Amino acid sequence: MAWFALYLLSLLWATAGTSTQSRSSCSVPSAQEPLVNGIQVLMENSVTSSAYPNPSILIAMNLAGAYNLKAQKLLTYQLMSSDTNDLTIGQLGLTIMALTSSCRDPGDKVSILQRQMENWAPSSPNAEASAFYGPSLAILALCQKNSEATLPIAVRFAKTLLANSSPFNVDTGAMATLALTCMYNKIPVGSEEGYRALFGQVLKAIVENISTKIKDNGIIGDIYSTGLAMQALSVTPQPPKKEWNCKKTMDMILDEIKQGKFHNPMSIAQILPSLKGKTYLDVPQVTCSPDHEVQPTLPSNGPGPTSASNITVIYTINNQLRGVELLFNETINVSVKSGSVLLVVLEEAQRKNPMFKFETTMTSWGLVVSSINNIAENVNHKTYWQFLSGITPLNEGVADYIPFNHEHITANFTQY
Repeated sequence: MAWFALYLLSLLWATAGTSTQSRSSCSVPSAQEPLVNGIQVLMENSVTSSAYPNPSILIAMNLAGAYNLKAQKLLTYQLMSSDTNDLTIGQLGLTIMALTSSCRDPGDKVSILQRQMENWAPSSPNAEASAFYGPSLAILALCQKNSEATLPIAVRFAKTLLANSSPFNVDTGAMATLALTCMYNKIPVGSEEGYRALFGQVLKAIVENISTKIKDNGIIGDIYSTGLAMQALSVTPQPPKKEWNCKKTMDMILDEIKQGKFHNPMSIAQILPSLKGKTYLDVPQVTCSPDHEVQPTLPSNGPGPTSASNITVIYTINNQLRGVELLFNETINVSVKSGSVLLVVLEEAQRKNPMFKFETTMTSWGLVVSSINNIAENVNHKTYWQFLSGITPLNEGVADYIPFNHEHITANFTQY
């Protein structure tokens, strides 16, 4: 019966949310902790009353243990007040997890997400991998609130993943791994054993795919996808055949931090949990101080977000790519508040002229513009929408979290 004891022990480790590897041999050396604390402070200081509320930042703050309690309270309050009608399923899942990590009741957000996921289906049988990132977030959030009610949704999602032939990018694979690992660990007693086999089969395929992206220096995909990949590889019940050297990955990430590569709040939010020995599976275990549960007072002194001056943005959409039948170069002027995020500019342009219609895809960085004027990115053709201010790229089309004050924006349909 020794094998059975080992099996139970492995389940306990997985259910705890983080493997023993990530808590010991893969931990940040004490001499390097000030480095990690420094980027956490940088991330927390990005939270202001005028900034777009980012649930990923609140999750990272709560998992790591926040330093800036004022920012923590403000962000919690902003997310509690958010309108679910404006959120994608991925954003809604993140918001639920953020509120859960803050010991707050998400209210009807859970039931709304449940209904949305019951009706979810990929856009096509071979939808691009990025289309599964948001649903993975949604299933993870629902699993943490009620795994039994989520089981039918997760089973259908897992079968869809098995049938899909598009190669997964690291971010999507990592989030799907976290979601299905949560379900694997929380299959209700008395459920069919086939559910565990199904989740295990899908997890094995996804994790093997992630392992092929591990570079010789330890980076998984790229430096910004490595954080989520570290979480996934540290908790999966189906480890890859290729052994992952977590210490090598950790050392490389710390070296990248020293070089200033992690200065964007969203990139910090992705890597911070792993640096603190946590994963998204730890969200339900976060303990909150009584002070955290006090509703924050929004700043009353100084100009608020409504007093920001307007700027006129000259926004151009351009497609001159050969082989794409609809060629265009159109420009529109839109007026938005100074410091608005790119998404606000795009929404205003779309409101004024339907030719500027756009669509977004949920990614680990937030919403990325995937289609403009019915011209969509295509991984197989290596095409995508690139946003520029002059000749300077703007965060690869991340639309919802990065504020800007650029007066000229161009969206070019291009190839890489």
